Amino acid sequence: MNTTAPVSRRSFLKSSAAAIAGCCVAAQSKDEPAPKRKVIVGAHPWVYAATQPKYDITPVLPQIFADMSYAGLDGIELMHTALLPDDAVERISELSRKHKLAVIGMSFGGAMWDRAKHQEILDDAAKTIPRLAKLGGRTLGASVGAVKWGKKVLKTPEQLDAQAELLRKIIAICEKHGVVLNLHNHTYEVENELHDLKGTLARIPDVKLGPDLNWLVRGGVDPVAFIRQYGKQIVFLHLRDQNKDGRWSEALGEGDMDYAAISAALREINFSGDAVIELAHERDFKPTRPLRESLKMSREFVRKTLGY
Repeated sequence: MNTTAPVSRRSFLKSSAAAIAGCCVAAQSKDEPAPKRKVIVGAHPWVYAATQPKYDITPVLPQIFADMSYAGLDGIELMHTALLPDDAVERISELSRKHKLAVIGMSFGGAMWDRAKHQEILDDAAKTIPRLAKLGGRTLGASVGAVKWGKKVLKTPEQLDAQAELLRKIIAICEKHGVVLNLHNHTYEVENELHDLKGTLARIPDVKLGPDLNWLVRGGVDPVAFIRQYGKQIVFLHLRDQNKDGRWSEALGEGDMDYAAISAALREINFSGDAVIELAHERDFKPTRPLRESLKMSREFVRKTLGY
């Protein structure tokens, strides 16, 4: 016996329209882009390393973590040498918990163009990348090394081949541990019309980029143009500033670089990677304030100018 009430034509049309509308909303939601990832703002400890014997930050890591936490930063990009000691993971993990400062990743460099150095560099990568992953780090900023620091010596095709060969091996280790490698730059990679960088990109076209915007300027490259040209591959940024005389400013935002234009370019490419403040000072520079205050000022400048 059928006990279902008869459905009128009007009721049928109303329910059908609602169902179709629901399907359309679902389809629209599916097609909409995912929410943009929050840009993590951290700092690199080079400015501390520069005053340490052999640039070893291990003895001053407690101060570094305390200062960066005080400055309101989200995380730290370590130097890979800090992960070489056998007790590094335990010590750094405790500092990270104590100061509520995440480990974002690490910088990593070597003379990758020199095959004689490959095994030594690869051994360091194999040791430090798993340790980085244990700390929650997920990025590695790779510097491939200059043939002669301070000299504009172009790498040969054979040297660029060697460089790319080692990078592929390091990328494979990174992928195994959930870490993304990006190419960091100083001046030598981007001078001479980006000879070094283009040599790497010709051999590893899909490698990610982590440009240091100030080194771009010092290498004669417009950072805004670079961001627009390579935006699809940029997953990481190093931020620093310099004065009109070419010397580094004490804090980010106190110099003459056009970060308003840089901010506009980053919005154009919908940048959603990590942005790391890396302060540096000339050897004869005399600080006017504690480093933690310069980091705090730099963090606030990033918030106000870049919106991160």
